[in-house]
Amino acid sequence: QVQLVESGGGLVQAGGSLRLSCTASTSIFGIKSVGWYRQAPGKQRELVAAITSGGSTNYADSVKGRFTISRGNAKNPVYLQMNSLTPEDTAVYSCTVDITTWGRLWGQGTQVTVSS
Repeated sequence: QVQLVESGGGLVQAGGSLRLSCTASTSIFGIKSVGWYRQAPGKQRELVAAITSGGSTNYADSVKGRFTISRGNAKNPVYLQMNSLTPEDTAVYSCTVDITTWGRLWGQGTQVTVSS
């Protein structure tokens, strides 16, 4: 089964930036959409951003204007550029890949911690 691995997380000061990447164990074809979710301690998992194969994007209100999702290739299907980070952005971030004939793949997540 294809596995997704996120990278690029870490500790950053408020106002800083991080770029998250998502790498697949093998090339993925038939991608319908890709996205990023996050889950902070004690909170429900929430959609951060998503982008379809046609280029339509969807962002959580809390990240609009600060985060940018972009599609990559079959091996690195999605990226997330995060700017102007705040402590409220602290969470585990997971990438997702929706495949037309199979369903949704999830990564295990990468920790993003923003200090004040």
